[in-house]
This record gives sequence, structure tokens and C-alpha cells, in this order.
Amino acid sequence: MRFELKSLAPQAMSYGEKHSIIITENTLKEYLDILEIKGVCDDWKYSVERCILQPFLQYVHWQTNLGETLEYLKILMKKHKLSYYRKHVYQIRKFLEYHGVEWAIKLNPPAEPECIPKHMTLDTIKDALSYFGNHEYFKQIKAIILLGCSSGMRAEELYQLTPEDIDIPNRVVRINHNPDNGQSTKTKRSRVSFFNSETKEALVDYLSFYNDKKNLKCLFNQWHIERIFRTTPFHVKDLRKFFSQEWDRRGGPTSIKKILMGHSLKGDVDLMHYNCQSEEDLKKIYDKVMGGIASV
Repeated sequence: MRFELKSLAPQAMSYGEKHSIIITENTLKEYLDILEIKGVCDDWKYSVERCILQPFLQYVHWQTNLGETLEYLKILMKKHKLSYYRKHVYQIRKFLEYHGVEWAIKLNPPAEPECIPKHMTLDTIKDALSYFGNHEYFKQIKAIILLGCSSGMRAEELYQLTPEDIDIPNRVVRINHNPDNGQSTKTKRSRVSFFNSETKEALVDYLSFYNDKKNLKCLFNQWHIERIFRTTPFHVKDLRKFFSQEWDRRGGPTSIKKILMGHSLKGDVDLMHYNCQSEEDLKKIYDKVMGGIASV
């Protein structure tokens, strides 16, 4: 992609040139180091550098040039989906603001379109498992589907799991924010969640398969899993939607759901200052609400 963009670079434009700042490899490294001390994991830092900033900087010839920046963003807007475009605009703006570029504040991505959550039911989960029934990696697929829909974890959190993060006997999964180990959460805080007995059986079955299968280097490799789900009507990220919807259908307290799903607690006075629950408390509430999902 970056070669294509570079070949489309316009001639230098007059507006924004007078106050251009030269960007060097060292200044880019400095910015990435700032991200690192904020707790960003290596994978995300690599993505920001290689997929977002490097192609952008090559297009603008390593200068903070307004005209070429606008041309670059126009190309992105035409070629990619809104979610992709929004992410790139946001990261480029943050980078330019860090370097003191005054006009960077004007680089605002369009608003997100109205989102209607996908309706997820037990039948959806059953249909998915039936769809993969004869797949070579069915045990792995079943494990990630049941763990995702019974724990409420984000897709990225599932991909980062290690066997040590899963306490099978106690049905506890530890979602760690540990950038040094390639693990990060959206709120930059570690937490725990839980899974039911049916998921426990699927995980025991899969871990035995995982230990025997020499070509599996991690529990749920992102590229491998996304490739499996590429042609399905729903994806791993939708499992979290099932958990949220099923929790509400069962009358579970919203405050506990927020804690288990790792929502930001900013602005929620009760959860920030009053509602402190121990791991044992959370597990009791979880089992009362989600202890039994219909057999699949």
C-alpha cells in the first residue's frame, strides 16, 4: 500500500508549507517510546508504526505538510472502510499534535455511523457450532466460541490468552494487562471473568488437543482464528455481544456486567467509589446469572 500512496503523492502545495516540521527516524522512535511508557503493548506499537505512521510519513516526505496530509487522508477515505479510516486519522492526528503541529487539531474523522448491535441468541451459538462440526480445528473453535460467549471478553483479549491465564478447576479466566508479555486491555487494567461448566468441558477437551497438536504455538492465534471465521455470518467479536445480551435477558445487574466485561468505569460514581466486589463475590453473582447456558 505504501508504494502506491507514494506514487500518488502530489507536488508540494503552498498552504501549510511555511510552517512544516521535518520528522526524522529519531523523532518517530521518541513518539513510539512515549506510547510504550503509557502501557501500549508491542503488537499495537508495531501496528501504529508500520501500518499507520510509516506509510503516512513516506507520502508526506517526512514533513508536517498540511496539503499532502489532506491528500493522503482523501485517498484513505476513498479506499477503505470508515472504521479503518477513523483509526488512521486519529493516530495521525495524535502523532502530529505530539510534534506541536497547530493545524492537527482540525483533523477530525467523521462520526461513527449509527450502530445496531447484532442480535445474538443461544440458537446463534448452536448454529455456529453446527456449522463447524466437521472442521479440523473444531475443538479449538468450540473452546473460543463458548469461552467468548460465557466470559464477555473482547476478541483481542481472547487472542492474547495463554494456558496459564485459565484456571480450569475454578472456572476463572484472568485477563492481564501486561505489555511486556504482549497482553493489553482497552482500559489498561487487569481483571478476571468466569466461564460455565459447559465451557470448562470444552476447554479441557481443547487443551488436550492443543498439547498434542505441535503446530499450534498459542491458544488462539489471531490470524488463524480470523481466517477460520472469515466466511461465517458472525465473528469472534460478536461473542461478547452474546454475553451482554444474555446477561440482560437473565436479569443480571448491569454494574457487575461492566466489571466482568472490562468497561471503563469513568463517570460511574457507584462503581468508582462505592461498589467494590471481591473475586469470590463476583463469581457468586456470575454463577447465579450465567451458571447454566443451554446445552449446545
